[in-house]
Parts: sequence; structure tokens; C-alpha cells
Amino acid sequence: MMELASPLMQNLRRSSVWFVASVLVLVASSIGLSRFLESEMPTVSRALDPFNVDPLIAEITSDLNDANGPPDLNVLLAKARGALRFNLADARLYSLIGEIKYQQGEKDEAYVLFDQARKLSKTEIHALQRSISRNIEAGDLPKAVGEIDILLRRWPDQFSAIAPGIPAILSSPDGYQAVLTALEAEAPWRASVFDLLGKDPGGLDLANRLLLDLKASSAPPNSRELSGVISGYIRQKEYESAYQLFLFSLSDQERKLGGYIFNGTFEPMPSGRPFDWQLRDQSGLEITFATSDNAVEGEGGATVRFLNTPVKSTALEQYIELPPGSYKISLVASARNLKLPKDLFWSIRCVDPPGEIARFNIPEGTYNRRKLSQDFSVDPALCPLQLLRLQSAAIAESWRFRYVGTLIMHKLSIERNPS
Repeated sequence: MMELASPLMQNLRRSSVWFVASVLVLVASSIGLSRFLESEMPTVSRALDPFNVDPLIAEITSDLNDANGPPDLNVLLAKARGALRFNLADARLYSLIGEIKYQQGEKDEAYVLFDQARKLSKTEIHALQRSISRNIEAGDLPKAVGEIDILLRRWPDQFSAIAPGIPAILSSPDGYQAVLTALEAEAPWRASVFDLLGKDPGGLDLANRLLLDLKASSAPPNSRELSGVISGYIRQKEYESAYQLFLFSLSDQERKLGGYIFNGTFEPMPSGRPFDWQLRDQSGLEITFATSDNAVEGEGGATVRFLNTPVKSTALEQYIELPPGSYKISLVASARNLKLPKDLFWSIRCVDPPGEIARFNIPEGTYNRRKLSQDFSVDPALCPLQLLRLQSAAIAESWRFRYVGTLIMHKLSIERNPS
């Protein structure tokens, strides 16, 4: 009998192993399918894997955010509490229950739950957002800014959610100091603050103040931050504020390049800020800045190489601010086999109202350090800001008009004529 039983027992063991393995495969498949469906079909996902809390959280969150009709908060509360029995360490569930309680008007209990969520996870997103709002309402702005820093370090895409409150925080002395301290520590959301304030007419002066305070810190303003705020002032037609901020931003070395035209000798240190040279990508030519020490053939300045193709529009410009009066624009330039089928010229245009007030043509040919100049005037009332631009007269990129050769501009300057 023992001999007959042995094969039978072996078969039973094999069947049991096969059954257990099949069950494990089915469970694994259900879990995998549950994970796959949790974002699109959370109810189905939860049915496949009751222990997968993610689809339940997604389902409750979706119901709370449903704009088509108010959800049954008691039903959602029962679901969330049911899941909490098996997921006591999941901060998201405490946060969801807190939000349901908040919407039911039980705010004190809601904030206890939000605090519990924060104890389990300092970066739980919803609890953080509610805590930030509570501290702003309570006037504890330093604490709110500290929580904003935590939120944005973990969830940088959430800046738009807190952006509307930034100007109000900065308007308070405590809030301003807290934000300044975070920016001095180079918080990763620093650039977003300046982008926000630079696009907000009401935020420009706050941005300007931050830039002034940061200049003396260990993390001074960078060109991008300065450019954003200067450009914001220009968009708002606050031209004097824009120009004063540009002057403030100059380093001691940059101040040596000052004048009606900034860096008129084309030193190779353009910052990209308005009122400094803006180099724009342009097909058909190349522009390089060089000092006389490292320039080709020892000729410093801006070298423009034309590539035997059409050239349309402009590749070099800067804003200037000329008081009303009479002026002379002068250029010292060299050229090598320069062929210009359409005019190449410096123009000076009023920004507001738009219109050209001077055009200074560059001659063709080959020449060395030729001095060129032209007089012009700025109207006493109609031109508070100007744009200096190198451009061609071509209006279409026709291959009949191909620009060839090299232009080297050693020095470009504007001087006021004697009265």
C-alpha cells in the first residue's frame, strides 16, 4: 500500500504546487492589471486588487474635484476611512479625510488630520497646500514661506498654484523678509518668482526691490532675472525705471563701457540685458565680438561675416535712452570685399511711438578703419526710448540679393552736438 500511495502523494503534491503557483500568477496578474488601470479606471482597478489604495485615492480625489455636481461627502468619507484601516501609514488618506472634513465645515478636525499627514510625510502635497493657506490667513507668513519652499522643492510644477499669493506675501514686511531669505539661499523657485513679478505690472517694483537687496548678498541677481524685470518695465512703458535698473545692474568693469551706446567697442562680454547688445540668430551671417588682443588680424570689435546668402532683418541691437537734443552717430569700420546688394545700415528708431529717426548706411568695398558719421536729433516730447539696430534693407530672402564679405566695426558711438 505504501508503494501505491507514494505516486499518489507525489501527484497530489504536484497538483498543490501547481495550484498555488497558478493562484500566485493570478494574483500577480490582477495586481499588475490593477496598477495598469488605476489612473483610467480606478473602480475596476480597486476591484482587481482591494489592497491597492492608489485607485481609491484617485477615485475620491476625482469625485472631490468633480465640477458637475457636489459629491456625497459621507460616502467618500466611509471609503477613505475603510482604506485607512489597512493603510495606517499612508499620509494621503489622512489628507483626503481632512479635505472631506474641511468641505463638511469641520475645519478644526480637518487641520488635525492635515497635521497628521504632514507628520507621516513632510511633502504630502494637499496637506501642505492647506497648511500654507491657513498660515497666510493667520498672518504667519514666515511659516507659510517655509512651507512654500518645502512644497516647491518636492513639487516644482505647483508654482502656478501658489503664484497668486506671492505679491501679497511680499507686500508684508515679514513675508518679504522670508522670501528674500529663501532667494538668498538660492531656492529652486527663485527664477519663477522673478518671472512672475516681471510679467505683473503690480509686481515690478517688488521685483526691483528684491534685486536691490540681493545685489549685496552672496547670491546677487543674474542676467536672466535682471533682463526679465527690465523688459517688464519696458512693456509697461516705464522707460526711466528700466534704464535705471540697467545702470544699477552694471558691475565695476561694465561701468567702464558706459555711454549713450553701451559697449560701443564691442567687448566680448554681452550680457543679453536690454540696453546691452542683443545678438539674435540670423541665417546668412555670423557675428563675433573680440578684443584687439584675440581678434583676427589684430582688429578688435564686432566682426560680421556674410555667407554669400540673402540676409533679411537684423541680428544686432540694443535699447538706448537719449534725452531730447541734437546728436552725431559715428562708426569706425573696416571691410574686406564687402558686397551689399541691398543697403546695410544702423537705424535709430523711437520705441514709443514707433518710427525711424535716423539711418546710417555702411558702404561696400574694402577699406581700413574708415570713419563715418551722421547727425540726427531726438524730439523733445515724442521719443523717450530708442532702439539702435543693425539691419538690411532686404524685405524678402531672394537669392538674387546675396551678401558677401566681412565687416569689422571697431567702434560705434553717439555724442551730443554742441548747443
